[in-house]
Amino acid sequence: MAWSTREIAELAGTSLRAVRHYHEVGLLPEPERRANGYKQYGVSHLVRLLRITRLTDLGFSLSQIAAMGDDDDHPEEALRTLDAELAGTIERLQRARVELGQILQQTLPTDLPADFAPATVDAELSEADRSLIVVMSRVLGPQRLQDYANMLRNLPPDPAAGEFDALPADADERTREDLAARMGPYIRALLESHPGLTDPHTDAPRGERFVAETIGTALRELYNPAQLDVMRRAYAVLEQQAEPGPA
Repeated sequence: MAWSTREIAELAGTSLRAVRHYHEVGLLPEPERRANGYKQYGVSHLVRLLRITRLTDLGFSLSQIAAMGDDDDHPEEALRTLDAELAGTIERLQRARVELGQILQQTLPTDLPADFAPATVDAELSEADRSLIVVMSRVLGPQRLQDYANMLRNLPPDPAAGEFDALPADADERTREDLAARMGPYIRALLESHPGLTDPHTDAPRGERFVAETIGTALRELYNPAQLDVMRRAYAVLEQQAEPGPA
């Protein structure tokens, strides 16, 4: 009994394209050709093709199937490895479903960690602020993230926020100085209420320097020069106020 490529693909429950690909990657031997040039598959090809499709259905990659060879019909080690991988995948999918449920139920943003996103729901954040928080969520340690989440949950309205968000890049000196002076007390109150925000980044996964470089880059790309200048001025005032006076 001999079959054409289409016939053996149908018998194995796969596609012509898959059969041809298995030939290309060396998983399925090329059969002899008939006098008319068409391929002629035999029982050994069908058995091999059925094994390939069975293993791919179980979740094995083609490279894993190739490593098994032709003779091992019960690759215990490979099966146990795959079972562990599938268990991990199931666990990740279950966590993802829980997070999706929270996102749908609470209308949460999808670009923040599940335990951090709820804190941003009621906070009035600009697009630049949101983007900065997304970046920070990837570089800060768990304790600092928790400090920021606590701050956002209890974030009081900033009377100067609208002006800051709308500040043009060419804002004049007086406008920047005035805005920084009015933002200073608000920032000071936040830091006093959440002192952990000023602690060193000792629990950051990639270290304090990486945090500083990454956040610095994000600030420069998200805010215009005038806004960055206002930030610097506001924090400079806070530092001056924090310095002890003469004895």
